[in-house]
Amino acid sequence: MSSAPARTERDWPKPLPVPGSMQAMVFNRFGPPGVLERAVTDTPRPGPGEVLVQVAAVSIGRLLDLAARAGRHPYADFRFPHVLGADHSGVVVALGEGVGSVRVGDRVAVFPVVTCGVCASCTQGREEACAALSLIGTHRPGAYAQYCVAPARNVHPVPDGISPAMAASLALVGPVAANQLTQAGLRAGHWVLVQGAASALGSTTAALARHLGARIIATSRSPEKREVLSAAGAEVVLDATAPDFADRVREATGGHGADIAVDNLGDPAVWDATVDALARGGTVVTSGAFLGGRVQLDLLRLYSNCQRVIGVRTGNPASVEALWAQAENGFRAVVDRTFPIGRAADAHRYLEDDSNVGRVALILGTDDWEA
Repeated sequence: MSSAPARTERDWPKPLPVPGSMQAMVFNRFGPPGVLERAVTDTPRPGPGEVLVQVAAVSIGRLLDLAARAGRHPYADFRFPHVLGADHSGVVVALGEGVGSVRVGDRVAVFPVVTCGVCASCTQGREEACAALSLIGTHRPGAYAQYCVAPARNVHPVPDGISPAMAASLALVGPVAANQLTQAGLRAGHWVLVQGAASALGSTTAALARHLGARIIATSRSPEKREVLSAAGAEVVLDATAPDFADRVREATGGHGADIAVDNLGDPAVWDATVDALARGGTVVTSGAFLGGRVQLDLLRLYSNCQRVIGVRTGNPASVEALWAQAENGFRAVVDRTFPIGRAADAHRYLEDDSNVGRVALILGTDDWEA
């Protein structure tokens, strides 16, 4: 299966007059990738404090797209037809009342996590804990469409030299990774263990930690993916299911163990290996549990070794700013490949085959809608 080539900086679209209707990729029932179909829908209009984005690229997520399309999303209640697509990039083409932070024509990346902005969590800088949190593409119409509405506070200008696909790939997993590392107390020189480091979030977390001066232990069950992770700069690459995994981590770290372990898998066997490999005073951070969710925790070991386990639901405005500051300094996500929006079903199948290393994105140019 071939993929569309990644777009370059000069391929950002020019803003066009906003039509009354638009093309979108929708689904009318839960099912396999083939339920995705092209449709014509009304073009959304931005309300007060919102902007309308002409979509250039949108990332595909395992939970927010694949699980949602299949009917396995744990906290989504769709009304059909539904338009998927959370983290995306594009060009601002219309402004709602009161918007002065961006202008028509700006190239932006859209952070899809929408919060109330007024609750205690939001006012204390913990927007990811907002009880009213909603997601573009889950609770709101998404970006598998020519146009998508987002709150103005959720769009961030994209620096020069970053393609639409790269911007979309950074828009959500980048802030999540930044929040994970910040809450875990990352410092340069720390050993950071990333379980499932070939995934979109895992690859981004590993790359960002390395960019910030950490030493990376990356894991994958796939020998082929371990080769890719090693070539990408991971200092140690292991199979977390190997019986001597924790011993090999301690051997590689001079007996110290991992200062920070990122485990977004939730696999009980991998969890035990993660904790076994953790340094005294270390932290395990998780932002997902799609392989399980229930694990055992030895509280005696936890408090005796002064260790922490923290859950990071998603990013927040502070981590969005931190991520794009690092993008200005040269940080990039890992983009596995792109597909035209007309081949969204093929892109979903490719991601379901679990052969990717990094983010998979859809491109939404005017010529990209044919299957």
